[in-house]
Amino acid sequence: MRIITISREFGSGGRELGKRLADELGFAYYDREIVTEIAKRASLDENYVDSVLEKGAMNISITYSSTMSHVTAINHAAASILREQQKIISELAAKGDCVIVGRNADIILEQESPLKIFVHADMESKIKRCYERAASGEALTERQMKSKIKKIDKGRYNRHALLSAIPWGDKRGYNMCVNTTNMEIKSLVPAVAEFAKAWFGKE
Repeated sequence: MRIITISREFGSGGRELGKRLADELGFAYYDREIVTEIAKRASLDENYVDSVLEKGAMNISITYSSTMSHVTAINHAAASILREQQKIISELAAKGDCVIVGRNADIILEQESPLKIFVHADMESKIKRCYERAASGEALTERQMKSKIKKIDKGRYNRHALLSAIPWGDKRGYNMCVNTTNMEIKSLVPAVAEFAKAWFGKE
């Protein structure tokens, strides 16, 4: 079973890289499907689930662990969502070769020895990419967009810190770091795919 996890800075193109990489390797791809399944199982609004997982709208304390088994919940709904996330990610990974974007899958699946990739870029490139992919009608100033990027990345950093002593984005926590600054994502995929093949083929 070959598992690739993609952690990424907001606007770095990590989601696109993950999807293209999955297609290149013939792996299953999981991203928003996780949120949808959590909402279905927990009978919760999908936007609320997304808020808890993506924007850090939670108030819980967790003992450092590679699993969620030692969760002490202050916000029971949030803790329930996080437990369900762990269960779903583990179930999806058990199905076979896959690429999973975000959701702290790199930590949740640590015992499965996934290939952990971190995607990052400089702020200018992230802002540009966000504008290129902005929803119709979204009109943020550059300052507002920069603030949004920082806020989302801070949430990801904080959630990661609940589960790991190694900071989010620290190269020590990953097998490969990909800098997408001024790069077209699809041009990077063949090289990343070759790295993945070599990594999974190592003795």
